[in-house]
Amino acid sequence: MIPLSILDLVPVREGGTVAEALRDAGDHAAAAERAGYHRFWVAEHHATPGVAGGAAAVVLAHIGHCTRTIRIGSGGIMLPNHNPFVIAEQFGTLDGLFPGRIDLGLGRAPGAAGILAQALRKDLHRAAEYFPQDVVELRALFTGDVDLPITATPGRGADVQLWMLGSSLFGAQLAARLGLPYAFASHFAPDHLDAALATYRQQFRPSAALEQPYAMAAMTVIAAETDAEAELLASSQEQSFVRLRSGDPGKLPPPVKDYRASLPMEAQAMLERLATARAVGSPATVRDRMARFIERTQADEIIISGATFDPAARIRSLDLVMEALGGPDNK
Repeated sequence: MIPLSILDLVPVREGGTVAEALRDAGDHAAAAERAGYHRFWVAEHHATPGVAGGAAAVVLAHIGHCTRTIRIGSGGIMLPNHNPFVIAEQFGTLDGLFPGRIDLGLGRAPGAAGILAQALRKDLHRAAEYFPQDVVELRALFTGDVDLPITATPGRGADVQLWMLGSSLFGAQLAARLGLPYAFASHFAPDHLDAALATYRQQFRPSAALEQPYAMAAMTVIAAETDAEAELLASSQEQSFVRLRSGDPGKLPPPVKDYRASLPMEAQAMLERLATARAVGSPATVRDRMARFIERTQADEIIISGATFDPAARIRSLDLVMEALGGPDNK
């Protein structure tokens, strides 16, 4: 079995608080570690009422203290929102706290609406244009293999594994050129998955960090005892997705029976687009759909995302998924 990992957006439930979301994320990470998952990532999102992971490095410090061995990291840090030196210090600090466990996934999108640029006092469009140079600078701050006028402390010499994230060919090409592992966000943007993976593998150049291409693909995965129960659980995340794409983001809502049938055709089609990177159902259903996805993509690792309104159902899901695929091979 290939390694399985977790992407947790630290969802804030309707009627819940940020404090509860952070507590639940810690419980989720500890459960993932017990079950044998390889990594536990959180993602930077801003100005989103239902997501409590905006300060990703701070959340990871919390996650690190809730776990002992699982790799933890960002999926990802949106580098145009920051400068490389500050991120080097933050993740160098995390490596000092949790040596040999830290991943730093880097994305180019700002992670929120245009109002974020004003709040950050940055020209995010221009910052995105400098993304490749900023990635190179950040790597040099960790490795020290380029003569820079300043040393990041903490940062220099930190054992931080850099990843390139993407949902288009741009990230695949940059990851290949820099010899970095690559993670594709197919759980919410599956259209360019096959082309991106092919581009990454064809153009990959070995680096000091990585001799051969290593690709991870994301899936929405929720398992329960029956297909019907799993689909009911998944309706919470589907409601959030539809609201987000409709310009009305909110907290994670309770599940709704037959939610898709209540939607207009346009919204149903929007959700159906995600089906190629989705495995929701009983353990047998999840096993079949994930096996077909892995065969199709030839991914080296799968990272799964799937928020449920009931935190206990999410923990039960990750146990069922691991059991369905035959248990961990990385303990």
